[in-house]
Amino acid sequence: MPKTESPFSVFNRNQQIEKLQSDTFDLAIIGGGITGAGIALDAASRGMNVCLIEKNDFASGTSNKSTKLIHGGLRYLKQFEVGLVRESGSERAIVHKLAPHLVTPEKMLLPLSEGGTYGKIMTSIGLKVYDFLADVHGDDSRIMLDKAETLEKEPLLDKAVTIGGALYAEYRTDDARLTLEVLKKAASFGATIINYCEMQGFNYNAHSKIESLNCIDNNSNRGFTISAKSYISATGPWADLIRTKDHSINHKHLHLTKGVHIVFPQDKLPIQQSIYFDVEDGRMIFAIPRGRVTYVGTTDTNYTGHKDRVVATKSDVAYLLNAINKTFPDIHLTVNDVESNWAGLRPLIHEDDKAPSELSRKDELFVSDTGLISIAGGKLTGYRKMAHRALNAVLDRLNSEEKNKLDTSQTEHIALVEPSLNTYEEAQEFEIKLSLELKNLGVFDTYHAWYLCSNYGHQARLILSKTKDFDNKNILERLIRAELWFTINYEMVNSLSDFFVRRTGRLYFDISSIEKYRGIILADCARYLNWDKDRTAFEHKKLGVFIQDATTYYDAEFK
Repeated sequence: MPKTESPFSVFNRNQQIEKLQSDTFDLAIIGGGITGAGIALDAASRGMNVCLIEKNDFASGTSNKSTKLIHGGLRYLKQFEVGLVRESGSERAIVHKLAPHLVTPEKMLLPLSEGGTYGKIMTSIGLKVYDFLADVHGDDSRIMLDKAETLEKEPLLDKAVTIGGALYAEYRTDDARLTLEVLKKAASFGATIINYCEMQGFNYNAHSKIESLNCIDNNSNRGFTISAKSYISATGPWADLIRTKDHSINHKHLHLTKGVHIVFPQDKLPIQQSIYFDVEDGRMIFAIPRGRVTYVGTTDTNYTGHKDRVVATKSDVAYLLNAINKTFPDIHLTVNDVESNWAGLRPLIHEDDKAPSELSRKDELFVSDTGLISIAGGKLTGYRKMAHRALNAVLDRLNSEEKNKLDTSQTEHIALVEPSLNTYEEAQEFEIKLSLELKNLGVFDTYHAWYLCSNYGHQARLILSKTKDFDNKNILERLIRAELWFTINYEMVNSLSDFFVRRTGRLYFDISSIEKYRGIILADCARYLNWDKDRTAFEHKKLGVFIQDATTYYDAEFK
């Protein structure tokens, strides 16, 4: 593989592995989800020599399976988690500022109905408190609506039971893209980051402290060790597994719950805006338009199945369909209308005698006598604060001379994508420019400009410029091939599913495009990455399993 200038290119994989073996790092991070990414950026930007390894692809676990909102935690008011609401509110404003093309404002409609969870007065008071705690001002402040105004906002609601509603502020994102951008930024500060590198065990010194990690490169099946001064596990649902390998599991442990989202073509569920609505069991569910689709979720059920293959069951889809059809009685959706789904795990901290939806979303640190620091729980929105807390546990072990060599945390001010779009208005203007450029290339819809802008920001320029290098009259084929080229060279794509699932989100939001372009993208991957026939066949089959799970509703979980 040729070496490239990008610090986050799959072509630099061999050099990265050599560095993992030769350096003694200040900090080694296990886990490439949003929490590990946040820790890597915080540590590297302070001046620490950092490495991060991920056994699969980045964001392949919980960090690609959320509701894809950077939200203020309105539901946590009901549980009186005031601190969590306050922190979520301030953090979402910061993350929006760091990537305004990727974290975008989304007005949420909260319809009120006879016999619903919230009455008008309590909703008005609750949202007022929410705005105060989340530091919401101006146009984002909550607005109470009467029945006519609510139905004007969303005519598909049940006119017989709707009594009013409220609008409040949320932010939409792509969780996997956000994780990728944080990791790329950490790499730009010198962090050594690699996917498909699995930690298999710990080595200890004479004082029973961790001195190195036994790892295996899943590309080559070659084993090696990584040495560091400190070790953090940010492995989400796998945190207890890592703690068990460290012999440090105790009475505090994870409680895994599963959340499922289902996706419809926009014309099947043509809501006019995002909605947060009641269901019969007292929970609430989101319905969110996104590009060419509308997605709905989530469920919240206890989970004891296979952590590496989490799927939607028939009871999951029946639950969500029942909720949708009761809220929008003229729609009459069936399972045949569902285009795709995703199912993921929430790594919550166990509390006796609490239902899944009652468990706290707070994060927690576990510090082992061996030196392993584990962080679990938490929310996508709070990834920066989780990184701070985990890193503070590392800094507490340093002497004053070592601490004085490091900078203070800068992540509140580090734009995630360069050149940066500084405001949401700039992002909207850039999207218009992309739309004009795409029209000149023969793409006349507005979807692709939105897609490129919201996924890549200014990086979309590189993708557009690359289209001219592909000799094909079909501009959309040239565009997706240019996108693959970009993600291999700048985003460490190492597998066919990396591209279709986590870099582009096509498995969830444009699944029909996969079958259309699967052959040419597989051929390009094989050519770029020197795959032989066996590897090519393996990648084709692996993607097939992802497609199967996104379009199938099973009788039970995999064990």
